[in-house]
Amino acid sequence: MLIQASAGFGMLYRLDLTKAAMELLSALIERQEPGGEVNASQAELGARVGLSRNSANTAMSLLESRNLVLRPKDRKYRTYYLHPYVASYASQEELEGAIEDAAERIEAGELPEITAPRYETAPPKRQPQGLRVVRAAG
Repeated sequence: MLIQASAGFGMLYRLDLTKAAMELLSALIERQEPGGEVNASQAELGARVGLSRNSANTAMSLLESRNLVLRPKDRKYRTYYLHPYVASYASQEELEGAIEDAAERIEAGELPEITAPRYETAPPKRQPQGLRVVRAAG
């Protein structure tokens, strides 16, 4: 049984992810090896949650832009890494070591932090729709 790191999950609501990106992240989490490595193509992951190839590509780009999904420097085909703050681990000791290491690597600038979008102004809130009079035909 894998132990899930939850450091990044507390801020998922702030990441402004689309439904497709959340579904793709779920597929990545489900397919990961201990430590967060995922060996699957984008098409396989998208198909697993019912996304078209284009939707999976867009969702993966969003996950990568938020640093939830990290790609190897050589951009190896079919290999993704979940950020250590959302990855799963084989033991509590492995989890604690990985989180400690990730914090040090973030501090040293070697690992990006999970990032929420930064708006200069907050996006507009949806305005409530008032009731309108509709006249019957006739």
